[in-house]
Amino acid sequence: MPQIPQTLHELTVGQLSARSGAAVSALHFYEAKGLISSRRTSGNQRRYTRDALRRVAFVRAAQRVGIPLATIRDALAELPEERTPNRDDWARLSAAWRSELDERIRQLARLRDHLTDCIGCGCLSLETCVLSNPDDVSGERMSGSRLMPEGRAANGSPGGR
Repeated sequence: MPQIPQTLHELTVGQLSARSGAAVSALHFYEAKGLISSRRTSGNQRRYTRDALRRVAFVRAAQRVGIPLATIRDALAELPEERTPNRDDWARLSAAWRSELDERIRQLARLRDHLTDCIGCGCLSLETCVLSNPDDVSGERMSGSRLMPEGRAANGSPGGR
């Protein structure tokens, strides 16, 4: 891995890519989404401040646990510009994501535990189906073996295919 001299305060996109492990195209995408920023040289080349390394690491860690980019952008917006996110920042910002992650884990565990039953029956409308009818929410609104789209069922039009 290339070493960046401590006296170097700006990185090229290639240096940022090499140090962060993110592809150049991913860095361009992150910049387009407002997750990182750069300045342009007189030759229109991107230059990133050193804090971009930590910001990219922050983005990639959050992505690995399934946090949407818009949520990550909002979290990074709470930090002052050109300040490297630190451990306290990560702890504060990620704490807000804990309940969302816990719920996603519960949903995935339920899906895993019932996936064979659901695929085995082929119905996808049973009250135990976690794919199309989690917690039998449709059973509270309507009855029948065939589920009709809500808009059509409300106006009396026939459901089905």
